Amino acid sequence: MAHPELPEIVSREEWRTARAELLAKERVVARARAALDAERRALPMVEVGTAYVFEGGDGKAGLLDLFEGRRQLVVHHFRFDPGWETGCRCCAAFLDQVGHLAHLNAQGASFAVVSRAPFTRILPFKARMGWTVPWYSCPEDDFGADFEATVPAGDAAVPAGEATVPAGEAAQEPDRGPGGRPGLSCFLREGDRVFHTYSVFGPELDRLGPAAGFLDLTALGPWDGSRVRYHDEYDL
Repeated sequence: MAHPELPEIVSREEWRTARAELLAKERVVARARAALDAERRALPMVEVGTAYVFEGGDGKAGLLDLFEGRRQLVVHHFRFDPGWETGCRCCAAFLDQVGHLAHLNAQGASFAVVSRAPFTRILPFKARMGWTVPWYSCPEDDFGADFEATVPAGDAAVPAGEATVPAGEAAQEPDRGPGGRPGLSCFLREGDRVFHTYSVFGPELDRLGPAAGFLDLTALGPWDGSRVRYHDEYDL
């Protein structure tokens, strides 16, 4: 992979001056980001009326069960087609970065992974990767379709940069899914009523992982999704 041109070499004082100029710009962006975050939290929400059926380690479950009694739920739409032996590499790289759920749970939020693959296929892959997060199968895929994690190939509603792979090209490759895209969907519970509050897909999802965030701070540049492998496949 070709690296960008290296930065200019300067004295420490020159670096401090350049850093101060950049910091002023970063503060402007930070204020804009804080305002945008507030707008996101104020988005209207939609009540979820469909009785989705998931399969997990304890058998069948509904969406309410995925909350595990907490107020909020974050679902990772993990691309894992029923015909694949393993899941999407980019999804796997993101899930590797989730970390211990105690911090999320302590804030009243649960986390769950949902895929189209049957649970019997999810289990060995989950064991291979060493993950302990709750993971559910929803093979009928009405859940993914309703929350736009699964869309028809070539659908005009898919934003630029998030185009799906045509079904005819999908074969058995874990990163070439028919009409699927990685994402997160957030839900809020009021008693037994569940509401959908937010979803994010594509490049914006990548930016939520610390690996991408760390690399954005480095001189040699951002996350390169084309180089992603399962964590046990890297030649390090």
